[in-house]
Amino acid sequence: MCELVQKYNVPGPRYTSYPTVPYWNTDSFSGKKWNSSVLKAFGESSEEGISVYIHLPFCESMCTFCGCHKRITKRHEVETPYIGSVLKEWELYVDLLGTRPKIKELHLGGGTPTFFSPDNLKMLMTGIARLSKKTEDIDFSFEGHPNNTTKEHLQALYDVGFRRVCFGVQDYNLTVQRAINRIQPFENVKNVTEWAREIGYTSVGHDIIYGLPFQYCSDVENTIARTNALKPDRIAFYSYAHVPWLKGNGQRGYKESDLPTSIEKKAQYELGKRMLADFGYKDVGMDHFALPTDSLYKALENGRLHRNFMGYTPSKTKLMIGLGVSSISDSWYGFAQNVKNVEEYENLVSHGVIPIFRGHILNTEDEILRRHILNIMCQFETTWEPLEEQMVDFEEIVANLSELKNDGLVETSDKKIKVTAKGRPFVRNISMAFDLQMQRNKPDTRIFSMTV
Repeated sequence: MCELVQKYNVPGPRYTSYPTVPYWNTDSFSGKKWNSSVLKAFGESSEEGISVYIHLPFCESMCTFCGCHKRITKRHEVETPYIGSVLKEWELYVDLLGTRPKIKELHLGGGTPTFFSPDNLKMLMTGIARLSKKTEDIDFSFEGHPNNTTKEHLQALYDVGFRRVCFGVQDYNLTVQRAINRIQPFENVKNVTEWAREIGYTSVGHDIIYGLPFQYCSDVENTIARTNALKPDRIAFYSYAHVPWLKGNGQRGYKESDLPTSIEKKAQYELGKRMLADFGYKDVGMDHFALPTDSLYKALENGRLHRNFMGYTPSKTKLMIGLGVSSISDSWYGFAQNVKNVEEYENLVSHGVIPIFRGHILNTEDEILRRHILNIMCQFETTWEPLEEQMVDFEEIVANLSELKNDGLVETSDKKIKVTAKGRPFVRNISMAFDLQMQRNKPDTRIFSMTV
């Protein structure tokens, strides 16, 4: 296994989209094309409902491991105008759709959503609800910071329909916490987890990261053991993505030599995965584990597991609208990303402009390859149809998979590719074989994090 880790530890996408953002054809993209793709997707799935992602970018301090788009500030007067802009953007999309859409899934991400006061979060959700309807199986979720999530936050969001929450844990070792500027006592995590359950949340998740600076297997072992004492319904066990060239000064606070080697990272992952299995968690997909009673595992079992810019989700919708700074929307036929500057974002929506600055409209080959990559990421297998062979060079893909097959990571039969149990940790590498955009245009510089 160590040899395989060394062999396949290469830069690669996480495939929350295909094509991945660096390969979007932005030159041929336009707001008019984006609007048309949104209307097409909505027309085909309005009864099923849509997904909504709301990006709340503010944090009071910089966590140096974080790769999310954020703004560091302690000025909470930014909350109200930002919420007003998000609600204005929502109005612009509702006007485009021509009706109040049904929402099937909504997620608040960050930044730190719990930077906002409970009353302001309630105001945000009341404004969204005013111009929408809910499906019967609606799934509302948010990301909570254990250090500043209060019982009032949890109650306010529960009152407007939230039943799932995920808390960022990362690691309990104080040396690691200091390195990533995230001092977070176990007691804080214990409190918010227990409060959520007392209030009535049906799914509580914890995020854990391996491969952090100054982190050892003993730290991972301790963190997962303490996490199991609280028995969250879901656990995201992520590999730290070291991309200082993309994320500014935050990740330059420690040296490459402070990080575990790829072999050490793999040992941390294998240890964590083994412990999670022993504690009753099921391997759902890349980096994700869940108890058998959780909806994420049930979605894997019934073939409904989906992956988008929110990560793995049990709700498969054709249209996902992203609201807020830097949010990415997905119409299945296209992607669009909002501007990244708060002031520019607020100015555009105040003038009635949907604030996108780049995007990509998928062609026929893109749509076919996207389906297969999603199948690999969510179901660990895929089968192509005879008609697809007229539009995509599957011989090229099979050739890309040959070495992975020789190493026992995939099995092939006729027109079917299946990821083996041995191959699951390398699902990003396997998906890369289908990524013809990247295969044809190999980057000259490193633009992705390492796969291990």
